[in-house]
Amino acid sequence: MLDIADELNRWVERGLDFAVATVVAVSGSAPRQPGAALAVSSEGTAIGSVSGGCVEGAVYELCREALENGRTRLERFGYSDAEAFAVGLTCGGVIDILVTPVRSADRAVSDVLATALTAAATGEAAALARIVSGPAELMGQALLVRPDGRRHGGFGAHPELDHAVVGEALAHLDAGRTATLEIGAEGSLCDAPLTLLIESSVPAPRMIVFGAIDFASALVRMGKFLGYHVTVCDARPVFTTEARFPDADEIVVEWPHHYLGRTDVDDRTVLCVLTHDPKFDVPLLHLALRLPVAYVGAMGSRRSHLDRNERLREAGLTDTELARLHSPIGLDLGARTPEEVAVSIASEIVADRRGGSGVSLTGGHTSIHHETETLAQRRSRTPEWRAYC
Repeated sequence: MLDIADELNRWVERGLDFAVATVVAVSGSAPRQPGAALAVSSEGTAIGSVSGGCVEGAVYELCREALENGRTRLERFGYSDAEAFAVGLTCGGVIDILVTPVRSADRAVSDVLATALTAAATGEAAALARIVSGPAELMGQALLVRPDGRRHGGFGAHPELDHAVVGEALAHLDAGRTATLEIGAEGSLCDAPLTLLIESSVPAPRMIVFGAIDFASALVRMGKFLGYHVTVCDARPVFTTEARFPDADEIVVEWPHHYLGRTDVDDRTVLCVLTHDPKFDVPLLHLALRLPVAYVGAMGSRRSHLDRNERLREAGLTDTELARLHSPIGLDLGARTPEEVAVSIASEIVADRRGGSGVSLTGGHTSIHHETETLAQRRSRTPEWRAYC
């Protein structure tokens, strides 16, 4: 649900009632992962997606129904080969969808969800936990948790459950992760009669593009499309201007390695070095390859890459550190224009983030949608955890 928070928050500000359908579980091949959502307003407007089109019509009707009766429900959709035109996922997967009405008349849950949407829309970190399977009186109940442990809402007369979920929500938030959790009604992590969806809302990951060249402008647009907070940095003020990079969130005129040394990065940060000039590249990459970031890529020919690696070795980098460098940057798409090169770089970033191979899916036998193991799944297969329970 938090992936469409901007628009939903505007609905809240307008005082509109709406229902939101959220993917809470996925089995097999499916186009959307837990947390993906479709919402329908009291005016009939629909936003978001839960399946890429396969079941949207049926989910729309479920949302309209929830708006009318005020009831939360869990619905399963899967592939049907018995009826060719039946509602189902043609990709062969199964998804569970939680449909929750957010109505001004239902203050308890609606206030929690509205607060969560405001936090997500304004870039605040928060985790939203909702019961998706369990006793009818608890269905749809929600608890919002801030990074400092502050909470909003809860699960009624279950303080032990609230306390346990806060701890789990903080762990999910720290990892920026959305997943389901199985837990006992009294807060125990054994004998799990309840299933919760914990959605994490964290500030957008950073993409820092070093080098104010024409390829950088296209990459900035691509980075914004992928949901990054994009910064452009270059030491040359004549090129590093808002007029040249209107889509950038931040423009910095400074020597790249100086800026990288003072700015905040984390394990989701992407660094793209497009300067291909040793006086910029070497000190910048010497620092970048020792930082705990998600991706470091550098533009240049294969000859430039070999020369740059030699300079970096002379500067003290090890082969292990150099192995983190994606250079020449991007996947082999035969790209030539700045826009094509941006697609090539973005494709490599996505593949690196999601564990993709970067090869064509045509004729392949690997999974299209790479699975993300849930906490409950990890626990179920861990001998130490089973012994503890």
